[in-house]
Amino acid sequence: MAGIYDFTATSLAGEEVPLQRFEGQVLLIVNTASACGFTPQYGGLEKLQQALGPRGFSVLGFPCNQFGAQEPGDARQIEQFCSSNYAVSFPMFAKIDVNGSHAHPLYQYLKAEKSGLLGGSIKWNFTKFLVDRSGKVVARHAPTTRPEALIKEIEALL
Repeated sequence: MAGIYDFTATSLAGEEVPLQRFEGQVLLIVNTASACGFTPQYGGLEKLQQALGPRGFSVLGFPCNQFGAQEPGDARQIEQFCSSNYAVSFPMFAKIDVNGSHAHPLYQYLKAEKSGLLGGSIKWNFTKFLVDRSGKVVARHAPTTRPEALIKEIEALL
């Protein structure tokens, strides 16, 4: 069976990134959007990255336009928005689908590992999956869960 490190994703710069690059780290994988009511969570995600990154933690951001067309921009626009508004330093990937027949294989895997309120579907932008150092998906958090609320849970895995 495939594991988290068996997947690759395309960065905003167009580079194929094997997730194996993050092996041994605690990960918070989040589907993001630039024009969402939850968009200010970018600030909280960046604070987690800054505080916990040196200890082996990384946020991985996956822009998605499937919810209310809240991520209409191209890769360059997304990168510019994230850097100029939130000084995002964590890895951001190319826009993907997280639901439906064209859902990115990583998200198919994440949803199979931890279903949510809507079963296998992602409810909205800023759904968060927490992955431990061994690559196991240990938790799924709703879009309403603020990144700061996860610090103790993440620290326990570090």
